[in-house]
Amino acid sequence: MFNHQKVVVVMPAYNAAKTLQQTYDEVRAQHLADHIILVDDHSRDETVAIARSLAGVDVQVHTVNKGYGANQKSCYRLALAAGADIVVMIHPDYQYTPQLLPALVCLIGNGLYGCALGSRILGGHALKGGMPLWKYVANRWLTAVENILLGAKLSEYHTGYRAFSREVLETLDLSGNSDDFAFDNQMLAQILWHGFTIGEVSCPTKYFPEASSINLSRSITYGFGCLNTGLRFRLAKAGLLRSPLFPARAAKKAEKLKS
Repeated sequence: MFNHQKVVVVMPAYNAAKTLQQTYDEVRAQHLADHIILVDDHSRDETVAIARSLAGVDVQVHTVNKGYGANQKSCYRLALAAGADIVVMIHPDYQYTPQLLPALVCLIGNGLYGCALGSRILGGHALKGGMPLWKYVANRWLTAVENILLGAKLSEYHTGYRAFSREVLETLDLSGNSDDFAFDNQMLAQILWHGFTIGEVSCPTKYFPEASSINLSRSITYGFGCLNTGLRFRLAKAGLLRSPLFPARAAKKAEKLKS
């Protein structure tokens, strides 16, 4: 609980058996989460069994592997149904430290931002934490292009450590978003489209064998997906494209908020 607001932590899980316990222990150590929801995307290891052994964790299981984006859709739907006022997504692979939960929750709970991100780029933590150089370069280039297309000034769009207000999650229509990794980028573009603000905090990160990471071919697909989202955003804002991701009414609302 934070400022009389219910905090729900969601964990989109896939083959996280080796790191789940450590992530859970640190989440609990922050004394902020009123409820923890783990959605397993048909893991092939002992993730579900371990999750069900953890006190206070609501475990939901996809009977087939639906994808990272579909997992998040389930997470946010369940969090809202559980009465969440603040929702924090943290991966159970321990790539991001749960010790930053208070910082992210504070940004949302005090009404400063509708969305808060744990940025690996702020503070220069990415390469120090083991991010491969090619991923770092791609991250920086994509972020620069997306800032131009989306009219924002974020340090990165690709972190998996995110917090949202209930208002943001109730406003966004996530049903048409990708069920794969492009979901993350589409969601941030929608948040900006609807006129919500996004805050960032510096976040250390760890790259090790158990931490989830997509390979080069899927990274290339993801990169093109990000560019596609940015171009659709720009064209929709100019009135040259109709997209269910970026409805016209929201565009007018965002312009009013800026004026």
